[in-house]
Amino acid sequence: MQKFLEDAKNASGVIATLSGAVKNKVLKDMADALISNQNFIIEENTKDMKAGEINNLSSALMDRLLLNEQRVQGMATAIKEIASLKEPIGRTLDGWVVENGMNIQKTSVPIGVIGIIYESRPNVTSDTAALCFKSGNICILKGGKEAEFSNQAIAKILQNVLASNDLPTSAISLLPDSSREGVANLIKQDKFVDLIIPRGGEALISFVSKNATVPVVKHDKGLCHTYIDEDANIQKALDVCLNAKCRRVGICGAMETMLVHENIAVEILPLLQNEFAKFDTELRGCENTQKIIDVTLATTEDFDTEYLDNILSIKIVKDVNEAIKHISIYGSGHSDAIITENYTNAEEFLNNIDSACVYLNASTQFTDGGEFGFGAEVGISTNKLHARGPMGINELTTYKFKIYGNGQTRA
Repeated sequence: MQKFLEDAKNASGVIATLSGAVKNKVLKDMADALISNQNFIIEENTKDMKAGEINNLSSALMDRLLLNEQRVQGMATAIKEIASLKEPIGRTLDGWVVENGMNIQKTSVPIGVIGIIYESRPNVTSDTAALCFKSGNICILKGGKEAEFSNQAIAKILQNVLASNDLPTSAISLLPDSSREGVANLIKQDKFVDLIIPRGGEALISFVSKNATVPVVKHDKGLCHTYIDEDANIQKALDVCLNAKCRRVGICGAMETMLVHENIAVEILPLLQNEFAKFDTELRGCENTQKIIDVTLATTEDFDTEYLDNILSIKIVKDVNEAIKHISIYGSGHSDAIITENYTNAEEFLNNIDSACVYLNASTQFTDGGEFGFGAEVGISTNKLHARGPMGINELTTYKFKIYGNGQTRA
């Protein structure tokens, strides 16, 4: 581990000083390499899929694990989009001249060595590697064991591109010891590692947060809500809620609880029930919901659960303020939405919900770096410092002050 981390730290000085043109050329090579090696990637992914079946992974996890031609193409497209973004390093964020004539420039710089711990989705390997490389950072990747073959294949391809461009392969590497002990060791290596980004289940986030001595930006659970206001457009509500839940049930931006204003509940709940039935979504509702549609009773535990499955909790509320209160108790600070044509209620909700992303008349599944124009994201930060929401290349930078003087001394 010591030698591995020293190599990563040494590579940091090389990658941090690369020009934007060089980085973009390498990223395009990486995208092309993924396409030309897609059969190899899919073959290795098939090994993971077979192991997933043996280990009885849920359908949602299997969906996140799967790589096919379309998804490999998507990985390559994401890297090309990242290459096309403005150069994040060396930007002058602010500048001024003080009374003694010194010129002070606040300039963006890479964070350094970033450890990223994630589960299930092998596309995260290429997305995060590309984002870190574009922003001049070194990434140490620790994927889930369920995607072991896929992650190794992707990392090998990206490292081969680095080598062909005479760059250190340690700029993108998988943690050599992927055991729990290996992770515990990594998150205490503050001499070599500058930031840890854990993205995954509650147990992983809790373990890293409690044990790390390296600074952590958490990418915690997505217990997302959609509130249907009494002034909602019915068709918008149906479209948005179906998408927010059913497009992909296993992602962190999927709606887990739907809140419905009591004045619209009798009209809209039967319509929603019919639509969700087409997707075989299991509905669980509060006692007032049960008076309108036939559903299982939702408990306090349900409202506090990120299902990541085709299950939806429903609660009837008396107004927007009760919806806000419910979300403040059970929400995870990820993504929450309101469906309404009432400007006052919309602003009340958007201003008072303390989440990274708040939506008006749109699906919470848009919380994604690609959808935000970032090309991809390292994850969705539920921290408030130093980054929040989808973390793209700009969120993978910090800054330093460059001070230009002409012999000034301080009295």
